[in-house]
Amino acid sequence: MTQPLEALQARLGHAFADPALLERALTHKSFGAGHNERLEFLGDAVLTAAVSGLLFGRFGQSDEGDLTRVRAHLVREDTLYRIALTLALPGLLRLSEGEARSGGAQRPSILADALEALIGAIYLDGGYGPAQALVERLFSPLLAATVAEGWAKDAKTELQEWLQARRQPVPQYRVEATEGRPHEQRFVVSCGVPGMNLSSRGEGRSRRAAEQEAAAAALQALKTHPGGTVPSTSPTPAAL
Repeated sequence: MTQPLEALQARLGHAFADPALLERALTHKSFGAGHNERLEFLGDAVLTAAVSGLLFGRFGQSDEGDLTRVRAHLVREDTLYRIALTLALPGLLRLSEGEARSGGAQRPSILADALEALIGAIYLDGGYGPAQALVERLFSPLLAATVAEGWAKDAKTELQEWLQARRQPVPQYRVEATEGRPHEQRFVVSCGVPGMNLSSRGEGRSRRAAEQEAAAAALQALKTHPGGTVPSTSPTPAAL
């Protein structure tokens, strides 16, 4: 076991009985056979269970909807990406030469997947206890910063409920553009509100983030206009 991987195990708080599991967890599919996709699948399930247990124990009076929203904020790609950076995963990933040259080691989706794969690898190597302990150690410090945001409904949910309460059709989202290099892509998404002649735009590092921004912009337009509606005028080409 190389020194960098020994240092990673110290940061994880888990010494692997089977070092091959650790190596596989850090191997991207571009590298070849023996990559981490199956471990990522397993780690995602373990992460969801461990975070659910953490929230259930901390917030015993909260209902299912609130807990689900907070969990979604804790396990989203951006959070996993930031944790992966604190663990110094970029320098440890095994990538193809092409993927490495294109900046794959810094790509949020690849780092988030690698973190989930590590959780899955620890589960296989030591059982649920060590994997749960790692999740609690990594995510507990984020709770204070995440809870306030997580209790609130996300913009897409709030927009849909706002429209349904007024018997309006659900919003329609469409990817208008994908910009930037592969590892620095930004999505541009439009949110159309049928019947109100409204269209808003959002941008983000993922399609989901862009949709949330577009929904938030639509909500602001709908809520700030007197009467909670917008004039029936066609949106400008820039808004589309």
